[in-house]
Amino acid sequence: MMCDMPYNVRQKHQAPKVTTEIPADPALPQVCVIGAGASGIAAAKALYTAGVPFDCFEKGSEFGGNWLFDNPNGVSACYETLQINTSCPRMAFSDFPMPADYPHYASHDQVYAYFRDYVDHFGFDHTITFNTEVTQVRRGERGGWDVDIRSTAASEHTPAGSSESAVTETRHYDAVMVANGHHWDARWPDPGYPGHFDGEQIHAHDYRSGDQLEGRDVVVVGAGNSAMDIAVEGSHRARRVNLSIRRGQWVMKKTLFGMAADQIALPGWAPWWATGIRLRLAALLSGGLRRYGLPTPGHKPGQSHPVQSDAIRDRLGAGAITTRPGIERLDGDRVVFTDGSQAPADLIVWATGYRVNFPFFDSDLISAEGNDLPLFKRMIHPDQPGLFFIGLLQPVGAVMPLAEAQSRMAVKVLTGEYELPNRAEMTRRMHEDDRRNKRQFYDSPRHTMQVDFDHYLLELEREMRTGRQRDPRRGKVAA
Repeated sequence: MMCDMPYNVRQKHQAPKVTTEIPADPALPQVCVIGAGASGIAAAKALYTAGVPFDCFEKGSEFGGNWLFDNPNGVSACYETLQINTSCPRMAFSDFPMPADYPHYASHDQVYAYFRDYVDHFGFDHTITFNTEVTQVRRGERGGWDVDIRSTAASEHTPAGSSESAVTETRHYDAVMVANGHHWDARWPDPGYPGHFDGEQIHAHDYRSGDQLEGRDVVVVGAGNSAMDIAVEGSHRARRVNLSIRRGQWVMKKTLFGMAADQIALPGWAPWWATGIRLRLAALLSGGLRRYGLPTPGHKPGQSHPVQSDAIRDRLGAGAITTRPGIERLDGDRVVFTDGSQAPADLIVWATGYRVNFPFFDSDLISAEGNDLPLFKRMIHPDQPGLFFIGLLQPVGAVMPLAEAQSRMAVKVLTGEYELPNRAEMTRRMHEDDRRNKRQFYDSPRHTMQVDFDHYLLELEREMRTGRQRDPRRGKVAA
């Protein structure tokens, strides 16, 4: 069984290039795909190669989502030094390996080039409608989904900046695949810290390059991957950098023994405790950060989303970054910390995560209060047939192959090759999986969608095989 071995082992061959346009089968359900980031292009490719009719709407003028620097859609969090935290073989789609000359961990521009080649290879670039925002999605009166879209592409006869350049219309679809991402709606401290601050405050989402840190007194707040990257860059560019960490994290090295650390992988059938042991070994080999002043984590490796950095230890050891505990208050041109220490600051970078948000849904239809939205196999709401969420998960690994697998499963539902469980069974299993996943990670808004990469792929493959045997209503998307 192909999913019984680690994903990096299974990925071997590139699919043949699509050289002629694949016609859509009008007898199949019509689908709307929201977004053309990594998950959106995975959905579009799966639909296109299966002959399912669809529209893919992208708010900006380019695909690539978070991996396109200065994405015209205005919501990318990509910064100049951004690299992937998953090695190339484990980030790539299953039928389109990343170039062999890429480093262990590709840069954002290499990832974007890979996406561009992927779209070109499978020939579906013409299926993406750019400069078009989905503004509302609601249930249709006779089933299916009504989707309001607003085109912001100005015609040659429309003056620049004119409100008349936006054109709104409503289209009806049998199904909707939501791929709008979950790293774009910045979460600021709420409530905010007491006191006032005279300097500048930005969220990590608005950080682009070390130029913003040049010669400044910077406080970076957070302990995730972005916080580490920004603090490291600031250690070379800023006057001084203080890294405020409220809760300790295990920070893994990205390379061990000259190879990408995640290439030491376990098969999907291995129990979670075995994965936990592997991550504990990686943490041991990486070395702790307590000697650099960081708090000792109150959880075991594997009980939080992995944080990876090869450079943070060197910069801490060189004294280029000062670690601090959480913030107590802001005091004009200084930040006061919970241990009574304080640091001068004219810039605070809040690396405090993101909210899961669907601005096109009414909250009484779909919402993720506290970033929590349980879904069957992290993609299907039992009460909203014909609605699929692609990439709405936080894996111990990369999202792209999981979004690809989700898209493949959604296509099988749409074409009748797979039948979902009934609502009661779906709900039961959804809550069972949700409780299991949450037990594995400590309780926080960051871990409401967490899954293990290889386990999840194996689960989807098994579910698709099981669904072929149910088969009571082949080809029908319930209203």
